[in-house]
Amino acid sequence: MSKIMVILNPAARSAKAAGLLGEIETLVRGEAVVALSSEPGDARRLAREAALSGAQVVVAAGGDGTVNDVLNGIAGTGATLGILPTGTMNVFATELGLPRNLREAWAAIRNGDSREIDLPRASGHAFVQMAGVGLDAQALQSTSWEAKRNLGPLSYVISAAQVAARKPPTLRVKAEGAEHEGSFVLIGNGRFYGGPFPVFPNARLDDGLLDVILFERVGHLDLIRYLQAALFGKHIDMPDVTYLQTRALSVASESDVPVEVDGEVVGRVPVDFECEPRGLRVIVPG
Repeated sequence: MSKIMVILNPAARSAKAAGLLGEIETLVRGEAVVALSSEPGDARRLAREAALSGAQVVVAAGGDGTVNDVLNGIAGTGATLGILPTGTMNVFATELGLPRNLREAWAAIRNGDSREIDLPRASGHAFVQMAGVGLDAQALQSTSWEAKRNLGPLSYVISAAQVAARKPPTLRVKAEGAEHEGSFVLIGNGRFYGGPFPVFPNARLDDGLLDVILFERVGHLDLIRYLQAALFGKHIDMPDVTYLQTRALSVASESDVPVEVDGEVVGRVPVDFECEPRGLRVIVPG
């Protein structure tokens, strides 16, 4: 087994999959094995098999969804996570400061510079950047593949506006011995959410803590207020927003509410979040 395995998700840029595969194979020039994922869960299986067969670095070539699949394949194996950011959304790559240019990103992988970061889990499902319960998970769940292909990130905005028109769930968040209620909760490992937006201003990838933001309301006018405040970094100071840092928390509701991690819906409430301090090694720029 090669020391480096690259796992490419062709759906990250489906129309350019063949060209992207050729570009990556030319780039790695025999220094890594390149494998294609073909169906949901395939990247996770390929990553697990590679790590258990001796691959020291397993590289996710795709967006945040591919990164999450590969992460869950290598979690607990000791393998290092690398990223070639080829997807539509590359929030975690942005968090790490990785270049979007494939040649430069591959150079970082070849150089082998790495750091240890925290490894959060949502009821056992590992993630690296963020998670959400309520509004954003509902928007993801409501967005069709055709809408994503035709509208890109705008498709999620449209879905979120539709979800905001419904009656929101009541979420019960327990952390640090206290209980809080709200309509929408975000959990951050890193600072960024939805792109280069520092929604979790105090978050650090290696502080052993999860940053939690609980919004009391999710109506259209409330979302506008929250977004405006977030643009100026003032959202965590709003009276109807709770911000806290914790090693673990639980979220429950009487309603059927979806849970997403790294932009992929992975389950429903109730959900328990925990953080393994420095439980993952990732490739970073030198």
